[in-house]
Amino acid sequence: MPERLLASLRQRLPSVTRDMRQPLSQPAAAGLALLGYTFWVLTDAALKVVGTSALPLAELMALVGVATAVALLLQAAVRGNVRTLWPRRPGRQAVRALLDLGNNVCVVIALRHLPLAVFYLVIFLAPIVATLMARVLLQERLTWKQAAALLVGFAGVVVAVVPLHAGRPGDRAGYAACVVCVLCFATNIVWSRQMTQTERSESMTFFSGLVIAVLAGAVALPHAQPVGGRMALVLAAVGVFAVAGNLCFFAALRATSAANVSQFHYSQLLTGALLAFAVWGERVTPAMMVGGVLITAAGVYTAAVSRGAVPLVSQE
Repeated sequence: MPERLLASLRQRLPSVTRDMRQPLSQPAAAGLALLGYTFWVLTDAALKVVGTSALPLAELMALVGVATAVALLLQAAVRGNVRTLWPRRPGRQAVRALLDLGNNVCVVIALRHLPLAVFYLVIFLAPIVATLMARVLLQERLTWKQAAALLVGFAGVVVAVVPLHAGRPGDRAGYAACVVCVLCFATNIVWSRQMTQTERSESMTFFSGLVIAVLAGAVALPHAQPVGGRMALVLAAVGVFAVAGNLCFFAALRATSAANVSQFHYSQLLTGALLAFAVWGERVTPAMMVGGVLITAAGVYTAAVSRGAVPLVSQE
């Protein structure tokens, strides 16, 4: 009976969780990037709830890592390919996992000090940084039109955030954490762009969760506190949303340039603002609306002029 159940589940798993080596069209890659960033909005919203907990930060990170790793392990067990979760080059993946850990820690800190919509406005600097890094490190082409659109996007962040800072919607700790998030996430985009050519998406996500669980768990273990049932469910949701977002994101990176993928980061402005209003009643100010229009226009335009970009290497 268990064998039949596993066989049935293997046949019904979504195609996005297959080995992401099959070529994707540019529109399909764009759709996966958009879907990935949407899943990450849900992840951040769940992390905002997690951040309200009295649990130590190290324990929260360890539990998030465990939830992510377990979600991938269960999926691989159902598919019968657990061995493929181990990376081909663990050292490189460990570096990427440290970037994930730094990003996750700062996300929780930032969301403790800033409204969700403000958080997204600040971290929209990440696509600009990632595109510039890809130009320098990966030699990806950057046209003057893309550069102009990136500047417009940056102007949108300034327009939206400067009035907010004057009105004290957050504090310096929240903004500083956002800056670290930007640096970690942008570096991760460029680093993952190369790694996705040789590593499986599932392996990258699993190993990152495993490293975070081990490192944060070692710090948290001496002072671990019990976790309630509600918080356990929220942490499980973090793991599921993060896994779904990562799989979509890595599949998109395999098929198109880092500049193309990073521009869909701007979609989080709309989804994040809608979710923040629906769940926490956070309202959007006129300055945020103007800045959001500039940011979104820049992102959509850059994605449009970048449609012809090709992957870093040929698909195998």
